Amino acid sequence: MAAPTMEQSATQFIDYLRDVRQLSRHTLSNYQRDLVSLQRYCEDHGKGSAEQLVEADIRTWVSQLHRRGLAGSSIQRSLSAVRSFFNYLSRVQGRPRNPATSVQAPRRPRKLPKTLDADQVSRYLSFDEDSVIARRDRAIAELFYSSGLRLAELVAVDINDIDPHSKLLTVTGKGNKTRTVPVGSMALQAIERWLQVRPDNTADEDGAAALFTSSRGQRISVRSVQARLKVQGRKSGMLQDVHPHMLRHSFASHMLESSGDLRAVQELLGHANISTTQVYTHLDFQHLAKVYDAAHPRAKRRKRD
Repeated sequence: MAAPTMEQSATQFIDYLRDVRQLSRHTLSNYQRDLVSLQRYCEDHGKGSAEQLVEADIRTWVSQLHRRGLAGSSIQRSLSAVRSFFNYLSRVQGRPRNPATSVQAPRRPRKLPKTLDADQVSRYLSFDEDSVIARRDRAIAELFYSSGLRLAELVAVDINDIDPHSKLLTVTGKGNKTRTVPVGSMALQAIERWLQVRPDNTADEDGAAALFTSSRGQRISVRSVQARLKVQGRKSGMLQDVHPHMLRHSFASHMLESSGDLRAVQELLGHANISTTQVYTHLDFQHLAKVYDAAHPRAKRRKRD
């Protein structure tokens, strides 16, 4: 008995999804579109039935989808549909294995957050400290860039968390993990100026302990910090909105470009895995090329005799 054609198997699967699984029209349409795509691949490559498809065919099909510009998430959805299709065939036709099981969609590249160069940071941090709020906002921005804190970490900082003599700050990061990070002299000076005018009247015990407080005497909120940094960006003439993550990324980027010490930057940022740091930061590749040319024995040019 001849094996069912790819079209027949796909139709049988869609009927099963509609009648037994009772999936929505939208979901059925997505499944059908993905199977039609695979069916066209079969026609182009002389594969008459699903039984003739092997893992190499699925990989080639995925590569075609990728070259057509499909996003990684769309390819992953198509792969998921095809895996379900072959799982169904294994139950009703006794197919021994699923050729799509080990095939993965191309990973979608993670977008790096925008960063400020050193000159932009200097311009941004040129605050006019003409009010209590301005002193606080300057101290917040300086601490972000000085120590590469996450937004939640900065908001949670208490006055006693900073040791001005050792110039160290203890913060609590993700998973309630604590780490100690250095605080630069400019940030310490800005914090000291803020503490000179920080209101003594606070709303509660948490506000009394907090390093940064609102005009109501409460610990400053995440949204307030985001809004204030954006306001300062516009005052300083930034062409883009400045947000906490941008200052954290600028800190990491500048530290890595200057030191080249990925492990140290990992610890400063509080990343559990160094792979996160590799994605989060970006190197100055021209600088790397210069280091390579100067250091690698096979990269050095011989002087002419």
